[in-house]
Amino acid sequence: MKENIAVVPVIFKKFKGLSAKMLYGFAKMGKTRISPKHDYHYNHMQNLALVYFNITPLCNLRCRMCGQWGDKGKMKNGRIAEEIKTLVPLERYKEIVDEIAPRRPVIYIWGGEPFLYPNLMPLAKYMIDKGLYVSVNTNGTFIEEYAEQIVRDRWSTIFVSLDAFEEANDAMRGKGSYQKVVRGFEAINREKKKQNSLYPIMSIVTTVTNMNYLVLDQLAEASCSFGLDVHIFNLGTYTNDNIVARQKQYMREKLDTEVDCLAAYNTGYNLNIDGEKLHAILRKMHRTDYGHPIITVPALNPEKTHVYYADLETPVRNHCIVPWCQTDINYNGDVHFCADYPDYILGNIKTQSFAEIYNGDRANRFRKAIRESEGGMFPGCLRCYQNMLFGKKIKGY
Repeated sequence: MKENIAVVPVIFKKFKGLSAKMLYGFAKMGKTRISPKHDYHYNHMQNLALVYFNITPLCNLRCRMCGQWGDKGKMKNGRIAEEIKTLVPLERYKEIVDEIAPRRPVIYIWGGEPFLYPNLMPLAKYMIDKGLYVSVNTNGTFIEEYAEQIVRDRWSTIFVSLDAFEEANDAMRGKGSYQKVVRGFEAINREKKKQNSLYPIMSIVTTVTNMNYLVLDQLAEASCSFGLDVHIFNLGTYTNDNIVARQKQYMREKLDTEVDCLAAYNTGYNLNIDGEKLHAILRKMHRTDYGHPIITVPALNPEKTHVYYADLETPVRNHCIVPWCQTDINYNGDVHFCADYPDYILGNIKTQSFAEIYNGDRANRFRKAIRESEGGMFPGCLRCYQNMLFGKKIKGY
């Protein structure tokens, strides 16, 4: 939706301090987009704009479309007991934060469900005390319990996953999850009023699937009472058998890596979505005043909405910039560029410094491979959420 751009001044006007930090990050991403794509013999730390911290694989919900715990999720193989033993301790995270803080990247904490990491609260506070913009992506079921401290510590942003009005949402995410989120919003709003604070920025992220696309406006209507600052509609991460096979072959040939994560997004929840009906609903929501702005990711031309779901092998974004300005640190310390596809490991923060990993040979080999790929992306990037956010818009889409 082209209306997305209208959201920017609304957010920046209300949150001037945080907006400056966001703009700094966006500026570095913009610089990365137009500058030459270096790989070897270059200090990539100077362009570091966004760092994802995936701090735990644990989650208390079983959302059907999730790439981790969903129908085909990568965590549903009985290995969770062993994975939990590998969590990065708080003190090591603090050392990494100390190392990257001078670069002032935006921080994005996620999981699993991040509230199940035992030291989420002190970790987030440490990052904020270092002057960083800290956003937390959560399913929202623990917000009520921690509302007072969240507001006191001045978290920058909370992104809460909510996919539909109560009955439809709970069918997708788990019984009772909707009301827990609502109570969390109420608690945050009470604390913001009590503590006379604007923070955190409150946002819902809704993933569009064939289970909810016809009733998205019902959630938008209900959200009027949530005290939100923005509502994001994510058109979803999807793939198919052919894309998975091509990605496996490509990664094996170019980077000597076996891929097993991409298949988790071959869910079929994109099938039979009527692009014309979906666009009409999105357009209606964009033009309705809910008391907060609506954002759609990616923003597509109306006549191309159906292509996004029905023809997954047609690119709508290309020339991924992620390896030149972003990275993800996994719960076990592994570092990789692709948040949802952590197959190609750059290094591990338990045994290496962040700069050593980010400027290392494996990182540069990945950058070189993606730079030399058709369209500046791998076969598996076609509906990657990071590519939808930061990739180059293809003409006509």
